[in-house]
This record gives sequence, C-alpha cells and structure tokens, in this order.
Amino acid sequence: MTSTVTSLAARSRLSSAAAAARRLRAVWMLLLVGVVLTIASPVFLTHNNLMNVGLATSVAALLAVGQTYVIILAEIDLSVGAALGFTAVVTAQTLRDHGLVAGIAAGVAAGAAIGLVNGLLVTKTRMPSFIATLATMSVLSGLSLQLTKGNPVAVTDYDFQGIGQSRIAGVPVPVVIMLVVFAVAGYLLARTRFGRHVYATGDNTEAARLSGVRTDRVKILAFVLSGVLAALAGFILTARLSTAEPTAGTGLELEAIAAVIIGGTSLAGGRGTLLGTLVGALVLGVIDNGMNLLDVSPFLQNVVKGLVILLAVFLDRNIDALRALIPKRADGTAQSGPSHRGTAPAKTP
Repeated sequence: MTSTVTSLAARSRLSSAAAAARRLRAVWMLLLVGVVLTIASPVFLTHNNLMNVGLATSVAALLAVGQTYVIILAEIDLSVGAALGFTAVVTAQTLRDHGLVAGIAAGVAAGAAIGLVNGLLVTKTRMPSFIATLATMSVLSGLSLQLTKGNPVAVTDYDFQGIGQSRIAGVPVPVVIMLVVFAVAGYLLARTRFGRHVYATGDNTEAARLSGVRTDRVKILAFVLSGVLAALAGFILTARLSTAEPTAGTGLELEAIAAVIIGGTSLAGGRGTLLGTLVGALVLGVIDNGMNLLDVSPFLQNVVKGLVILLAVFLDRNIDALRALIPKRADGTAQSGPSHRGTAPAKTP
C-alpha cells in the first residue's frame, strides 16, 4: 500500500515535464514583468520599493499557501477572504477585552474552526467545495458585519502592531513570516507522509483510498490549514493597519487562487508546488506595484490582472495541447499531463 501511495504521489508531484513547464512559466513571467518595470521606472529596483512589494504580497501569499494544498486536492476554498475578515474582527475584539495572548488564540481557533467546518461539509455531506465554501464565505461576511455593526475595530496594542509594522534587519516582519511559512509548508508538502497523501488524493482519490490513505482526513486537515493561515494573514493585515475591517478580506480569495494558478498548480488536482505559488504571488504583487508606479488607473489595473489570470488558466488547461505541437524526442517522452489521471487505477497493485 505504501509503495502505491508513493508512486501515485511521485507521479503527481513530478508529472515532470508539465510541472517544470508550469513553474518556469511563472518564473519567466516574473522576470519579464520585472525587466519591463525596471526600464519603465527607475524606482522599481530600489530597496524600499522591493520591500513594499514583499509587504503588499504577504497577505495574499499566506492565503495562497493554504489554497495550494486545497487545490492540489482538486478542491477550492472561496471562504479565505471572508475568513480573514472574520478572524481579524474576532482577534481585535478579544485583544481589546482580554489581551494579546487571548486575542491571538481566539483568532487561530476561529480560523481552525472555519477550516474544520469547510472540511466536514466537503467530506461528510459530499457537497462540492465550490458551493460549501461559497456558503461559508457568505455566512462569515455577514457575521463580521454583525459583530462590528459595520464599523472598524481599532487595535492599540503596541506588541501586536509590531507583527505588521516592525522590521528585522531591514526586512518587514510580514515578509519574514511569509517566507518562513512557505519554507515550512513547502517542506511539509514535498517531504512528509502527509504531503505524499495530499498529492495522491488529488491525483486519484479512489486509488489513494484503496491504498490505505484516509482521504477525508487529508482533505479536512488541508481546509483547517487554509483557515489557520487565513487567520495569520488577518493578524498581519490588522497589525499593519492598526484596525480590523470586517470587509478587509473581500476579493483576496481571488488573488490567492490566481497566485496558485499562475504558479503552476493544476486546477484538476494532483500537481503543484509552493515554490510556484510564491512566484505566482510575486508576479501579482509586482504587477500591482508596477501599475501604481506608472500611475495606471485603478480600473485598468483590475482589467490587466484579470487578463493575466485568464492567460494563466488558459495555459493551465491547454499546456498539454500546446506541448503536443512540439515535436517529440526520439524516446517519445514529450507527452505528459492529465493523461495519467485516467490510468492510475489500472496501475495500482
């Protein structure tokens, strides 16, 4: 059984040529945008501006970490933006009334509970994750507004503010937190048994289940992780602004999903890396920053970002068709991609 799970995970993780092509696609996109902005604006490559890019990217990037796990499982979590807003409000109100430790604990607990509910809805009721998390997104948005009556909650705790406003060796703390989370979550995904089970479940849930993987448990844990990271993103945003806005996370779920897709994670499940997600988040952050430097209209900024997302989804869905146009090598190894998904059960011992 273990060898079967390992082979399923390895085949998904490495779906090699396609996975490498997806990662390189994001890297080339980042380099291209960086070169264009370096030429267009002398400010772009300055230390302060690059730190601003990292700071602005950190919140959506943290959401994208949890989203990567969920999408590799061939699911989706539309509630992360609303979860960020709700956990931010819970944290700020508890912080105000009961202190720093209680505030952080309440925020983490709320995020984990949201993820647990999402996971149970998906695994126990067999509700599609799109519908389940769309429903929880609506519920959380309403609860956030009800708790605050639509008003922001001020945060005056100096230590908490330091999470979003301090620097370590000139690097903003949110950027440090983002990099640490990516490193830990990346190791967990690529090097641990749980990570192998995530890939195997996303590649072929039934084959993984028959091989002894507790697929429902894997999915629940992924949604819980997504909820906890939404809470962490809420901490950072609230600390940066010194206030918790009930609508703070509106739209951030789309940015997180876009970062994951641009980074090469397949919407069909079974393939993806957190390194790719980090690059995808940076692509979006650099585009945002560049358009601000060039005084592009905010309305046009949304148009540009939408086109980038469309391009990424098009490439994700058609990468194999495009690769098929390239002549095969003599050994015939050019073909890869979704074709393995249908044959996985037959190859399972």
